[in-house]
Amino acid sequence: MSQTQAAKVRVTLFCILVGTVLATVAVVTDHWAVLSPHLEQHNVTCEAAHFGLWRICTTRVAVDTLEDKSCGHAMLSREKNCSYFRHFNPGESSEIFEFTTQREYSISAAAIAIFSLGFAIVGTVCALLSFGKKRDYLLRPASMFYAFAGLCIFVSVEVLRQSVKRMIDSEDTVWIHYYYSWSFACACAAFVLLFLGGLALLLFSLPRMPQNPWESCMDAEPEH
Repeated sequence: MSQTQAAKVRVTLFCILVGTVLATVAVVTDHWAVLSPHLEQHNVTCEAAHFGLWRICTTRVAVDTLEDKSCGHAMLSREKNCSYFRHFNPGESSEIFEFTTQREYSISAAAIAIFSLGFAIVGTVCALLSFGKKRDYLLRPASMFYAFAGLCIFVSVEVLRQSVKRMIDSEDTVWIHYYYSWSFACACAAFVLLFLGGLALLLFSLPRMPQNPWESCMDAEPEH
């Protein structure tokens, strides 16, 4: 591998590392979406909620004056009460989430996110082994694992987005207003970095193609 290729590979691996960290942060945090009910009057206390792949947290919010009658952004006094979803921990109580969306959405999003982290870990192992002598070929499977990790985190994001939409559209829920928070943004950024970084790593790790029509692949410069 030439010095130019090696420099491009290092930059790409750094971007992929950032994407892996962002994916991990998104999976373990609980700020994917924030929900709030519709308020009929001012100067009341409402209960907002934010949740991730594993648990939901409710927060009592003191509302003074809100033009849009939404308490999701106005968290003046916080008394958080977090609990894991019932299907992950039967001993916990999470009725708010259980009655307003399908449990299959939550389980699917969490499982696919775990697959994403698994692909990223295997890709990282291959990338580390590739730094050994004459092991540049390991960058190619590593790039595919990173691309698969990006696709999995994208699917997890879409499943959770559909879950929120189904929750808001349900007639059995009090949640009217919602917005996606910073954990959701981390997952989206991780998808971009992992997927595009995996494709770029694959291109940069390929052997140099013949530069002239009469130059065969066997005559090209060796990779090592």
